Amino acid sequence: MTAARVYMDNHATTRVDPRVVEAMLPYFTEQYGNAGSVSHAWGWEAKDAADQARQTIAAAVGAGPREIVFTSGATESDNLAIRGVAERGKRRGDHLVSVTTEHKAVLDPLERLGRRGFEITLLPVVPAGSASSGLLDPEPVASAIRPDTALVSVMLANNEIGAIQLLAEIGAICRERGVLLHCDATQAVGKIPVDVRALQLDLMSFSAHKIYGPKGVGALYVRRRNSPVRLQSQIDGGGQEHGLRSGTLNVPGIVGFARAVELCLAELPGEAARLAQLRDRLAAGLFDALDGVSLNGPALSPAAPSPLGLRLPGNLNLSFAHVDGEALMMSMKSLAVSSGSACTSANPEPSHVLRALGLSEDLTRASLRFGLGRFNTAADVEFAIEAVSQAVGRLRKLSSLA
Repeated sequence: MTAARVYMDNHATTRVDPRVVEAMLPYFTEQYGNAGSVSHAWGWEAKDAADQARQTIAAAVGAGPREIVFTSGATESDNLAIRGVAERGKRRGDHLVSVTTEHKAVLDPLERLGRRGFEITLLPVVPAGSASSGLLDPEPVASAIRPDTALVSVMLANNEIGAIQLLAEIGAICRERGVLLHCDATQAVGKIPVDVRALQLDLMSFSAHKIYGPKGVGALYVRRRNSPVRLQSQIDGGGQEHGLRSGTLNVPGIVGFARAVELCLAELPGEAARLAQLRDRLAAGLFDALDGVSLNGPALSPAAPSPLGLRLPGNLNLSFAHVDGEALMMSMKSLAVSSGSACTSANPEPSHVLRALGLSEDLTRASLRFGLGRFNTAADVEFAIEAVSQAVGRLRKLSSLA
């Protein structure tokens, strides 16, 4: 029996896996000590749990335990990385490089720094109409780096169009030029293989709630090997997390984060293939049922250099001509997706990611993002095909009568 409601907004957040909840529960009611309390068993137990979780998370991304700084989420991690480099007295210069399609958690701190006198370079991506649409050519990164470039920040997997960037090549360029490289890997960790050493990253942000873990906990990888990266702290107080992020550790969240990472890695190969298959069926069903549908971002089919292709397995972003995406999304109360127009009271502008691909404002506003995840099934996909097809047809008919 098909569910009455289907959730396909897993890029926004995910349902917490029951196995993660089970791991967290004792740290709310039984082992509830403060990890900073060093004088009694409750504190020791909490610290041991946080230390073990730190080791698990570090190993999952190829880092050392002391290179993991716990935060409240990827937005804080991005701010700590970018502002932490820029606001440190001893830095290479006041020039920062990033990409037009980055998340606002990267673009907004850069914009703030720009108002303070820093020079910001935002690089373009491959435009729409190409199988590699949304990808950043590494060569312009090399050309953009100057003697005063302090940091390059490039997202690993895009949250709207799923584009997987060539980070290993970009990392090699930055390492050769002696420039720090930060990566927002929020949508990548747990979904594709991620190794900070192989990618030659200096800083990497990620979060628990995108991978079936709890909200309110994230991490920043800060390289310590071979001339450790130095950051200016953004939250001061008790000196936790090597002085980079003061505040009482969220032990239940950290334990849940580690368990979520553990489960994702154990299930990654099979789950990636399953999600890609569901995603491809969803795309095929919508293309068959409707005309005027276009794919946003890189091709769906696997292609070099990644066996997973150039796109996240669970990501699909489509534009439906002659239909407003916000109206389409709101007309499907039983299907949770996101509108590419990102039309909220706080941000009425159309998606900056799709505009960066060169899409018209009409097509940008006519887009939907589907994020398939662990708890989606083949029946959910058929439900979504029918719901979207009917809604598009209904809205187009109303538009033609208007």
